[in-house]
Amino acid sequence: MSSRIPREIKDRLKKLKETIDHHRYLYHVLDKEEITPAALDSLKHELSEIEQKYPELITPDSPSQRVAGEALKGFKKIAHKVPQWSFNDAFSEEEIFEFDKRVKKFLRDSLGDGHNPTYTAELKIDGLKVVLDYEKGILKTAATRGDGKVGEDVTHNIKTIQSVPIKLLDEIDVLVEGEVWMSKTGLKKLNQSRQKKGESPFANPRNAAAGSIRQLDPKVAAERELDVYIYDLSFSSAGIPETQFEELKLLEKLGFKVNKNFKFCGNIKEVVAFWREWLEKGKKEDYLIDGIVVKVNEKKYQEAIGYTGKAPRFAIAFKFPAEQVTTVVIDIVLQIGRTGVLTPVAHLRPVAVAGSTVSRATLHNEDEIKRLDVRIGDTVILQKSGDVIPDIVEVVKDMRTGKEKPFIWPKKVPECGGDGSIERIPGQAAWRCVAKDSFAQQKRKFYHFVSKKCFDVDGLGPKVIDQLLDAKLIIHYADIFTLKKGDILNLERFAEKSADNLLASIDKSKKINLAKFLVSLSIPLVGEEMAIELAKRFGTIKKIRSASFEDFDAIEGVGPKVAESIVSWFKEKQNQKTVDDLLRFVEIEKETPPERKESKISGKTFVLTGTLETMSREEAKEKIRKFGGNVSSSVSSQTDFVVAGLEPGSKYDQAQELGVRIIDEKEFINMLK
Repeated sequence: MSSRIPREIKDRLKKLKETIDHHRYLYHVLDKEEITPAALDSLKHELSEIEQKYPELITPDSPSQRVAGEALKGFKKIAHKVPQWSFNDAFSEEEIFEFDKRVKKFLRDSLGDGHNPTYTAELKIDGLKVVLDYEKGILKTAATRGDGKVGEDVTHNIKTIQSVPIKLLDEIDVLVEGEVWMSKTGLKKLNQSRQKKGESPFANPRNAAAGSIRQLDPKVAAERELDVYIYDLSFSSAGIPETQFEELKLLEKLGFKVNKNFKFCGNIKEVVAFWREWLEKGKKEDYLIDGIVVKVNEKKYQEAIGYTGKAPRFAIAFKFPAEQVTTVVIDIVLQIGRTGVLTPVAHLRPVAVAGSTVSRATLHNEDEIKRLDVRIGDTVILQKSGDVIPDIVEVVKDMRTGKEKPFIWPKKVPECGGDGSIERIPGQAAWRCVAKDSFAQQKRKFYHFVSKKCFDVDGLGPKVIDQLLDAKLIIHYADIFTLKKGDILNLERFAEKSADNLLASIDKSKKINLAKFLVSLSIPLVGEEMAIELAKRFGTIKKIRSASFEDFDAIEGVGPKVAESIVSWFKEKQNQKTVDDLLRFVEIEKETPPERKESKISGKTFVLTGTLETMSREEAKEKIRKFGGNVSSSVSSQTDFVVAGLEPGSKYDQAQELGVRIIDEKEFINMLK
């Protein structure tokens, strides 16, 4: 039977096993991290999918068949009285509904019809699992999970955690399980302290918690802000409650700290609703949450459903959409931008990341391809933060088979027009087309011209632009404002009403402010912030067109490169005609400086990173300008504040390196007051 399985599947499985074992050992045993837990989860999920499709490939040594971890040699070993299982994972709503079907099938097979389970949903805290053993209400030992059978004795460190009771309210024998964790705030303080001492920072709260518990000197653990949530009563001399929900309530009565955010769910749909609720709410908590744990509520049903070799069948970890996943590079192609710059784009095996399915990722430029050493056929780690386009952040080189192909940067690109020649931009990592009028470049410029940042023509998206260009109904920007109803009705999927709506939208867009007008022209090096500054300084397009290099260079933040770019652009006759033609149809609204209020931020420069919860990034920029502040798109020594929202990007790291003050959204709002 196995001979029918494609060779590439067997090879992929072998590589997955080797790579997962390597990284699981680093992560769970040595508390080291070469790739993120999310990326490791993605590799494990792919392994599981292959094994489900080809069960004859499952072997006893597969990472899917065992609990992670081994006892470290520096600690005394403790044999667990009750086996310590790990949970199987669900990564999508489809998979959680499949879990529900399996549960009901096990119940039918073992108990017959008429047995409908309910569920208890709990938050999945990302920390280090511990098992606490109490005799007559007194803490006897505390151990890590280890390999599920034997753990490490960490009693001396666990006793330093104030939320762990040394003595229970009842004099009974109990065995409980929980998660040791460190808050995000605590991690920040700890890393600041470590950096001052020249020590490397912890990558995340989980690593910090694990590193703290695995200290031979309990004073180290005592100095760190550790906490614990208890979630399971695996043995009690006084008996176990009949439901998971009642068990959590009993743990609270015994004096254990239990996370308050657990919920009884009458069916699997209520479980999904709880999961969706905490997708966003979880980001606001000071502890790290990577999903929810779902357990059949009724203990008698749990017993009937039972366990696999490594995990309970009656429970599952329902993970939040990963910000990092692994996938495979199918191809690398060059995309021509509106300014003629060539951007390498990786075509990927489709994969879900941060709640959406992705099949492409930017590789930025030739230097980035070399830095990553990414090749066609590579397994890569893909990252997405907020609404940012996904990036390939790392190649999983352990997964290489030798068949991967390096990407050769071409000497010519036919889509560039002319003879296809390309050139590297002096002083930059980017390449561009030598010809300035390729069709691909023209399309990108039109997409940009009608976008929200520019003329904001509702209903005029890339597909419609493509149709208009193909039909030669538009050649220049101004042609958009000459379109008639008959022109639009000739396009695919347009009827009377949709044609009228598009014409109304085009008409509405004819009034535009000066900054957006400048952005729409695709002048090299003139982005949104620069356009706002130019509009503020000059006030009219006429003054900008007639300004000299010295006029632009004198503006703080412009610099000689930008000044030269603007002057050169307006000198070209074709560009002059573009502006003249547009002004026949477009009214540039008079630039009236916004009312600027004196405040704590007057004259201060801000950079925004991450997702803000109470306002959009555009609203935040408007508020900064309104209160006399300035907005920049990049961090420098001239930056006064970096406002860090949820999931901040590289600007956060740059601010730390430069010593720029980082503030959160709450502090930012207080400054505006």
